[in-house]
Amino acid sequence: MNFFRALPILVGLSALLLAGCSKSGSPSSAGGGHVHTAPHGGTLIELGQHAYNLELVRDAAAGKLSIYILDGHAENFIRIAAKEIEVVAIAGGQRRPLMLTAVANPATGETIGNTSQFEATADWLKSTAEFPGTVTAVDIRGTVFRNVAIYLRK
Repeated sequence: MNFFRALPILVGLSALLLAGCSKSGSPSSAGGGHVHTAPHGGTLIELGQHAYNLELVRDAAAGKLSIYILDGHAENFIRIAAKEIEVVAIAGGQRRPLMLTAVANPATGETIGNTSQFEATADWLKSTAEFPGTVTAVDIRGTVFRNVAIYLRK
């Protein structure tokens, strides 16, 4: 096959490869026409144009909400310098601020100020399975995402 006949095929294949990621997973989704699997079975919230994800995980028995910072494919944890992340939830018709604090993990070497996990506890989390809210601000590698709309699903 000569080069000029193969050129349209090569251009088409290149376009397919560059069109976007092809990762797939469960219906826990980020945008872009495809889905990613949340590593802890939580709710994924896409940040930026497929740059990062937040995974929201509720532990009903403990009344705990955890947030994990993940890469754009929800495959790798992204450590950040923050010591806390504020979430303002709307539950039971009331505004319920939560301050999630950084979690150290000796098994992964994560420390306060260099971690991907944040958590808070509140009694109302024991009985509230779903709620909308906002992450007021999170700085990931120098990009600050402000007033990020969230919706925690069961």
